[in-house]
Amino acid sequence: MNFYKYLCVFLVSMVPIIELRGAVPIGLNPEWGLNPALVYVIAIIGNMLPVPFIYLFARKVLIWGCDKKYIGKFFTFCLEKGEKGGRKLEEKASKNGLFIALMLFVAIPLPGTGAWTGTLAASMLDFDFKRSTLAVLLGVLIAGIIMGLASIGVFGAFSSIFQ
Repeated sequence: MNFYKYLCVFLVSMVPIIELRGAVPIGLNPEWGLNPALVYVIAIIGNMLPVPFIYLFARKVLIWGCDKKYIGKFFTFCLEKGEKGGRKLEEKASKNGLFIALMLFVAIPLPGTGAWTGTLAASMLDFDFKRSTLAVLLGVLIAGIIMGLASIGVFGAFSSIFQ
């Protein structure tokens, strides 16, 4: 049943690091026979759903958990990753360019550059909630387009033309 396949796309797009970069190729698998436009929309919704929670609560939870026995190392790793991402964004952009830098950071379809890390970095920088959410959304839209094109072989076709 297609409902479960769409649910899989939705859930995979919510997973940190994988996000819609993994969900779109899964959903566009020709054997699944899903509607590409619906896969795109569902992956974006799933990828964006955690964003407000990440922005509002992740830093507080990570700071709280850093000194806990079993989760401390992982929470410290996540906190440092968010701070590192925030510093990179800050170095590359002025205050006005931070919006575009955040959008492009999220748009790059590589592990660790998606909505989760971008939102955490924006939170670490105390970047405005509405502006950071919009920048992340635009980045997710761009990443979804890139992954969709890659999944259907557009970039492979271009590379074969220029060989």
